[in-house]
Amino acid sequence: MALHPDRLFPVEPGPRGIARRLYAEIARLPIVSPHGHTDPRWYAEDEAFPDPATLFVKPDHYIFRMLYSQGVTLEELGIQRRDGAPVEADPRRIWRLFAKHWFLFRGTPTRLWLEHSLADLFGIAERLGPENADAVFDRISEQLARPEFRPRALYERFGIEAIATTDSALDDLRWHDRIRASGWKGRVLPTYRPDAVVDPDFAGFPENVSAFVRGAGLDAVTWPNYLEAHRVKRAFFRRRGATASDHGHPSARTADLDQAAAARLFDTVRDGGGSAEERELFRAQMLTEMARMSREDGLVMQIHPGAVRNHNPALFAAFGRDMGADIPSATDYVRALKPMLDLVGNDPRLTIVLFTLDETAYSRELAPLAGHYPALRLGPPWWFFDSPDGMMRFRELATETAGFYNTVGFNDDTRAYLSIPARHDVARRIDCAYLARLVAEHRLDEDEALELAQDLAYGLPKRAYRL
Repeated sequence: MALHPDRLFPVEPGPRGIARRLYAEIARLPIVSPHGHTDPRWYAEDEAFPDPATLFVKPDHYIFRMLYSQGVTLEELGIQRRDGAPVEADPRRIWRLFAKHWFLFRGTPTRLWLEHSLADLFGIAERLGPENADAVFDRISEQLARPEFRPRALYERFGIEAIATTDSALDDLRWHDRIRASGWKGRVLPTYRPDAVVDPDFAGFPENVSAFVRGAGLDAVTWPNYLEAHRVKRAFFRRRGATASDHGHPSARTADLDQAAAARLFDTVRDGGGSAEERELFRAQMLTEMARMSREDGLVMQIHPGAVRNHNPALFAAFGRDMGADIPSATDYVRALKPMLDLVGNDPRLTIVLFTLDETAYSRELAPLAGHYPALRLGPPWWFFDSPDGMMRFRELATETAGFYNTVGFNDDTRAYLSIPARHDVARRIDCAYLARLVAEHRLDEDEALELAQDLAYGLPKRAYRL
């Protein structure tokens, strides 16, 4: 399981040598993590992580969705049910179960990330399996108890320059306030995620909207007050360092209704009413409203469409959201985004970062759009495609039309804290491999490739996210 220094580099000697030289210049650049899901409470309290199972297995949907697909129940992995029914509570038994099924991750990016974390952080070079599960568990547990494995020390060890969390529009950001009050110099930034108050299909939407408006100091739940509440809360986030918003919509559909029609639509859906079409139209209108606000306040706007969320109703009923059952679907961008782009697409002061779970859209729709509209940038491969092959396909499909500088580098989009250095390392290696091929084919000079490698790893995310 030892980490090979040439992992993910080209097989051919010429390009491999170029990739080695490029990577050597960027391997130790600081990590900029402008979109992710780590818990700000970790950095605020700076307490030791409890055990290997709680750290690696229980929070990581990449791991438990694979185990679930092979008949391992979430209860066996210690994941709490909504009804409070008993689940496995012994972290050692959870870890043994994980080790027993380690073979399931052969050839997956999850294995790359886990092996990197085990080797680089804990010095574990042997392959995980049933025979060494207890020894590996004990070795990790012993090291987790040390001060150098607490969240803030790991932040510094990882070379993180800035990391963004993703926070509900209903969040009071207390943990971010505690981080700032502590005097620690680490840069942990909130990101405005308004899904709970813009998606009429979100559980508790009517109550969420009412609390949201009244939390902004406004009484009546009207369309103007609702929009003003967004402005108030976005400003609240910005004062705590936020530079971006994030929108996890089922589709990329946008709309630009006149304000009277938008107010009527709001009145229809705000208490849980409206048809499926009206609820989708409201989400579409809110993407455009959020773009308007981003043009006003400067928050970078990220759109993450195309996931059929909570596809497994039995799992959703038992455990709730985000249990590994979100499935990609085909997504239209050209027609869907046009109302919003007609309004703001030509404004270079605005940055809208588009992500996709539909790879077929890269060369057909997304790269041509980002290669034209000043406001648009392409986000990196996300979720099911933040893998070596997915990243390489992205470069091959998008570069010829959008170039490199209409993309935003890499972000890790993870709540698995210890995987962050591994994920960035994979991205840097794949980019060096792709650039090395261009140099070997005499399509790029090596000094240009080096400049690009530095920008893709560090410069582009800093600039795109205004960090």
